[in-house]
Amino acid sequence: MYVGTIKIYLVANWVHSLKEKRMIIKSLASKVRNKFNVSIAEIGNQDLHQSIVLGIACIGSDYVYADNIIEDVLNFIEKSTDAYVSNVEKEIISL
Repeated sequence: MYVGTIKIYLVANWVHSLKEKRMIIKSLASKVRNKFNVSIAEIGNQDLHQSIVLGIACIGSDYVYADNIIEDVLNFIEKSTDAYVSNVEKEIISL
């Protein structure tokens, strides 16, 4: 069994409040969960309104499957939001 994790750092310069940021994250997280059946949550910079840090995890039977899901999620997030990706930390581990 393999666990794929990714930490995605996004910058949303147009966001002016934490309420607006939460609406963006809630919408994006819902879309990602429904499309890919992965776990997703905001895991950092919760008090900064223009910075978003998302953590995403999936489980797969082999390395390639877990890696493909993580890459597909990253591509989907890049296409689904106006925020730009400033950094990505990806890891696939075997259990």
